[in-house]
Amino acid sequence: MRISGGEAKGRLIRIPAGTRVRPTTDRVREALFNILSTVAEKTFLDLFAGSGIVGLEALSRGAAFSAFVEKDLRVAGALKARIGELGYAVRAEVISAPAHKALDILRRSGKRFDVVFADPPYNEGLAVETIHLLENGELMVPGGILVLQHSARETLGVLRVVPLLLTDKRRYGETILSFFRKEAAIGEADNNLD
Repeated sequence: MRISGGEAKGRLIRIPAGTRVRPTTDRVREALFNILSTVAEKTFLDLFAGSGIVGLEALSRGAAFSAFVEKDLRVAGALKARIGELGYAVRAEVISAPAHKALDILRRSGKRFDVVFADPPYNEGLAVETIHLLENGELMVPGGILVLQHSARETLGVLRVVPLLLTDKRRYGETILSFFRKEAAIGEADNNLD
C-alpha cells in the first residue's frame, strides 16, 4: 500500500509478513482526509495503528505531530523504522501497548490531539469499548475530532457520549467512519449511532 497524498505521496508502506494487520483501504483513507479537509499543523493520534498508514498519511499531509498506538511489538518496530525512513521521527511517537494503557500514558504526559483516528479490530466489541475509552474527551482539544472506523456489522446502539457529539457517519462497503466532535462546553447528548 502507498501513501496517497502530501509530500510522501506514492511512498510504499510494507507490513511485516505473518501479522494480523488490516490496513485502511485507499478509498476509505482518501475519503477520510477529504472529509477532514486539512490536517496541516494539527496533532494526530492513530489508535490501533497497525501499519500506521493513516497516521503516516497525516504526517505526509502536514500534521505537526502524530502518535501511533500499536500493541504488537513486531508491527510497532516496523512502524518505527518506516517513520524514520520517511524522515518523520521528530514529529512522531510510537507507543507499543494495549490501547487503554497507551491512552493512560498519553493522558499523564498531557498530550492533546486535534484528530483521534481509532480503527479497532472488527467484530470484537472493541468499537463501543474504544468510544468509552475516549468519551471524556481528555485527550482532545476543544473542537477536536474523533473518527471511529468500524465494521458495518457492528451495532453501536445508543450511547451517552459526553462531551463528544456524533456529527457524521459514512459507509464505504463494509466499513463505516463515524465522526464525533468534542464540544467546547461540556454538555450531555444522546447519540443514536445505528
